[in-house]
Amino acid sequence: MTRNKSFKQRVRARMDRTGESYSSARAHLLARADGAPASASLTRSDTASEGVRAGAGHTASTAAMDTRIPDGSVRERTGRDYAGWFALLDAWGATGRTHTEIAAWLVQEHDVPDWWAQTVTVAYEQARGLRVPGQKKDGFAVSASKTVDVPVERLFAAFTEADRRERWLPGGDLSVRTATEPRRLTADFGHAGRLTVRFTAKGESRAVVAFEHSKLADAEAAEAAKAFWRQRLARLKDLLEKERA
Repeated sequence: MTRNKSFKQRVRARMDRTGESYSSARAHLLARADGAPASASLTRSDTASEGVRAGAGHTASTAAMDTRIPDGSVRERTGRDYAGWFALLDAWGATGRTHTEIAAWLVQEHDVPDWWAQTVTVAYEQARGLRVPGQKKDGFAVSASKTVDVPVERLFAAFTEADRRERWLPGGDLSVRTATEPRRLTADFGHAGRLTVRFTAKGESRAVVAFEHSKLADAEAAEAAKAFWRQRLARLKDLLEKERA
């Protein structure tokens, strides 16, 4: 019990120092105890998944099943649950069709609304091993968001002003391509893909930042990016809210 309490204290100390989530900080400390390197690099597979380090043991397909839109919502909006659509698609021969053909068939032959047709198609491709979770036509992508108790203008500036950005994203090679203050920006992230960032005001003193990191090389890079941005957004929130306090 004493050893477990001591370890938790070390985890929380790391969280305070780095801005990481509990699971991420725990994973890094466990990795070090095992003699494995710990890094937030977007290109290292040994930091790709917090769940793997923490012993979750989920495969990529299982993780996709855990995070996709619930069966009940799909049934309500389309008339069938995933199993019903998958059986229908199998009978149609969808495993030999392209993504575009599957989605179009759902829309044209079964009157599935376009967005829900895309949802069912992606879930089907993942379930049948035709698509790795997060995979798109131009590579892999991950998304992240964070609500921060500051005005939207300050949240926007934390991305666009280099000196402010350096405080929560040190060394981040972020090159802004387009920006519409304080609502949206796109940026290159070094050689590690493209960022599309949206900012939404929630009143005068609260805002949400939500973005997609796309054009990632592979599934390992996508998982590493997901863990990386989870850490960095936690750090961003902590810094901005402490400045405001």
